[in-house]
This record gives sequence, C-alpha cells and structure tokens, in this order.
Amino acid sequence: MTDAMEQKADTATADVTDVPPASAIPPEELARLSEDIVAALKTVYDPEIPADIYELGLIYKIDIEDDRTVDIQMTLTAPGCPVAGEMPVWVENAVSSVEGIQLVRVEIVFDPPWTPERMSEEAQVAVGWF
Repeated sequence: MTDAMEQKADTATADVTDVPPASAIPPEELARLSEDIVAALKTVYDPEIPADIYELGLIYKIDIEDDRTVDIQMTLTAPGCPVAGEMPVWVENAVSSVEGIQLVRVEIVFDPPWTPERMSEEAQVAVGWF
C-alpha cells in the first residue's frame, strides 16, 4: 500500500508525502491522483460551516493503494453531527468521480478529536475568524 497523503499533526490539511519506489503507480500519475482527490474533497462542504471539509481539517489520512483503491480517514466537527451518516457517502461519491480511482472507502474516526485549530487559514477566513 502506498501512503500518498497524510496529514501533519501541526497543520490543518493533508500533505502529499514521498512515494516509496515500490509503488505500482508511476509517480506522475500518483501526483495527479493526489491533486484530483484533494480537488474532489474540496467540493464537499460541511452544511453548518461555510468551508469545505478539506480546509476544515476533517480529512486525517488518504491512502492510495496500488490497485487504485482509496482509503480515507476523516472526522466530523462533532460526534453528534447531524450529517454523520451522510457525509461519508458525499466523500465517497466525490472521490469516486476522480478518473482512475477504482474504489473508495471512508472511515469516520474521532481520535484525535477535531478542534477549530485544525482549520486552514482559508477556512478561518471563510468562517470570519480573521
């Protein structure tokens, strides 16, 4: 399995990491997939906050496997979020639209818990914190 992106602990958004040489996906294709996945995630908005889930820091991990299966770990702004059952489907549908992706699996996690500090500057501006 290839870790294509993993969120740094001190930032609000996922980062592209080095690709191990054993990946079956060529580096330039992996870079395109990574960029397209992030773009797809930026089309999914939290209905209670005027910012996309990527900039909100709700995406914790994105793995692109050699068979082009994408595993996403994400969280919610609160465990009792009213769209908790729907949001993973929104994420799955958005990422499934990326050309070359075979399967998308979304897992909701609550460790570490989401805090507003995970938001990017873009999201902070969108919610009026600047």
